[in-house]
Amino acid sequence: MERWRRTHLGNLRSAGFTLIELVIVVVIAAVMTGIAMGRYGQALARYRADHAARRVAADLALARSEAKTTGSSVTVSFDPANNRYQVSAIPGLNSSASEYSVALGEAPYGSTLVSAALGGDAAVVFNGHGVPDSGGTVVVQCGVTERTVSLNADSGRATIP
Repeated sequence: MERWRRTHLGNLRSAGFTLIELVIVVVIAAVMTGIAMGRYGQALARYRADHAARRVAADLALARSEAKTTGSSVTVSFDPANNRYQVSAIPGLNSSASEYSVALGEAPYGSTLVSAALGGDAAVVFNGHGVPDSGGTVVVQCGVTERTVSLNADSGRATIP
């Protein structure tokens, strides 16, 4: 019986882990978690900047479409100091009494409206045919990630290169 115990159960003293082994495992796990958190933060900043740029491009297309549909001019005014822009002639999402306005600094965007260079000012006017008065760029940023929305002066199309 004693022989069977030694053969099948082994030495009971070597069945556990030493304190040094446990500390090494905890240190490795902490380093891997730190690396993952850094990459997660970068990915989140990239996502937010992309999302904000797509929103700006979509709203420029919406303003252009609204101008064509109604046959009247629609203005998109950018306010980099307050991280927001608004579209005239389109009612707000929360209330039909207010103008359509987007705050890029708030959730889900969490981004900064760095600049809006649209023909010397921070606004673009689409005429009744959907043609903008000028082209230019709008730059949004989240963390170190920047995205630029380009507005073509001839076609009125907004793209994100």
